[in-house]
Amino acid sequence: MPGLPAARRTVLKGAALAGAAGLGAAACSTESKLGHAKNPTPTAPVALGAASEVPVGGAKLYREARLVVSCPAKGEYKAFSAQCTHGGCVLTKIEGTEGHCPCHGSRFDTTTGEVIEGPATVPLPAVPVTAEGGNLVAGPDA
Repeated sequence: MPGLPAARRTVLKGAALAGAAGLGAAACSTESKLGHAKNPTPTAPVALGAASEVPVGGAKLYREARLVVSCPAKGEYKAFSAQCTHGGCVLTKIEGTEGHCPCHGSRFDTTTGEVIEGPATVPLPAVPVTAEGGNLVAGPDA
């Protein structure tokens, strides 16, 4: 920006940085369908589908429901919120029993909810889950 007074260059640079920061905030917006939720765990029972869809020794992400369910042994299920405890973004992928947050790189153990890699420091909240008639139901009174 040659030719502009120093004070004006400073203002224009600040405006450009503020715009870029706004784009970053929009990427993790609370207004998105799958972004942050006020309640990271269900407040009512949620039907997830066939229990057979969760592999024994693995996990399945239910992104729309903001849940991840693991199956440590046949007929045994554990569920956790899939909303990252650092920035609130919903996990996007599961590799084996590891859940990945796309926003800042946190990784979680989907069998325990524990943090494997930060910046998150708090485990994923546990959610009650049951298998009823071959289908999984998660949330309170599940």
